[in-house]
Amino acid sequence: MTQPLLEVRDLKKSFTVKTDLFGRPTAQVKALDAVSFTLNAGETLGLVGESGCGKSTTGRAVLRLIEPDSGSVRFEGKEVTSLSPAEMRPLRREMQLVFQDPYSSLNPRMTIRQILEETYIVHGVGTRDERRDRIESVLDRVGIRPDQMDRFPHEFSGGQRQRIGIARALMLNPKFIVADEPVSALDVSIQAQVLNLLTDIQDEFGIAFLFIGHDLAVVEHISHRIGVMYLGRMVELASDTDLYATPLHPYTQVLLEAIPSMDPNVKPARASLRGEVPSPLSPPSGCHFHTRCPHKKPICEQLAPPLAEAAPGHMVACHLYSTATASPVIEETSTERA
Repeated sequence: MTQPLLEVRDLKKSFTVKTDLFGRPTAQVKALDAVSFTLNAGETLGLVGESGCGKSTTGRAVLRLIEPDSGSVRFEGKEVTSLSPAEMRPLRREMQLVFQDPYSSLNPRMTIRQILEETYIVHGVGTRDERRDRIESVLDRVGIRPDQMDRFPHEFSGGQRQRIGIARALMLNPKFIVADEPVSALDVSIQAQVLNLLTDIQDEFGIAFLFIGHDLAVVEHISHRIGVMYLGRMVELASDTDLYATPLHPYTQVLLEAIPSMDPNVKPARASLRGEVPSPLSPPSGCHFHTRCPHKKPICEQLAPPLAEAAPGHMVACHLYSTATASPVIEETSTERA
């Protein structure tokens, strides 16, 4: 069996939001609570969920831009979390990030040439002429004219700036890129262009993407598999086809019901969620979703369900399903999904 490019196991991360007079933490947000997934070479895994569910924290923890509290991150079989800063440096060339905001992610005092060349200077790659040739090649690949490289970021549109951000991530020929909501700040027409660019780049270079987003239609368009997160936990993980055709977790079902239809004759489905998202400072016991779930059972308040395979390639963390057969525990749910 082929080894995954990236393996994440039981990743945890908490942030201290309040301390006492002696600096001891008195309130913490558990941003990641035992998050696990794998990513194969040349594959796109989409992460979706409400704001504050831990999507961006997951991407940054995988890259060690923030240090996880515990858990394992293995890249090409190498444990990333135990590496020293010096040992991480060569690995940075293989793992890159495309930021969400194309306005603030580029230094306004540097030209595009300087921004892109800085990547090579930091890693000591190539001569000046070689760097220039590579910059021209990458800019041309992402749809920016090479003769524009001496302009400053403010001279470009939002879509062009995001293309420049993608170019920066491509400079060192990475194998893995975390795309943190790369199109959320762009107009819809520009979103399609950037998504198509990412797809073309993946087909051409075989890059694996961890694509973080909140727009389910966008994530479906670009992803091979999709993970759904809720309050720091992965609650469902499946192929894009299976997730949209047969969502198992009640939270996933409600998210998909909320997608507006372009057919005027289709009546919008009413969301069956109750209440607001619980505070991450004091998440509910057991299954975090039980306070809003229409199918809540007593066990949901006491025991957090593990993320287990309910069908071939389809993982779900829900007490409504048997991990052995994926059969719903409640009869009416089985009838509805049939």
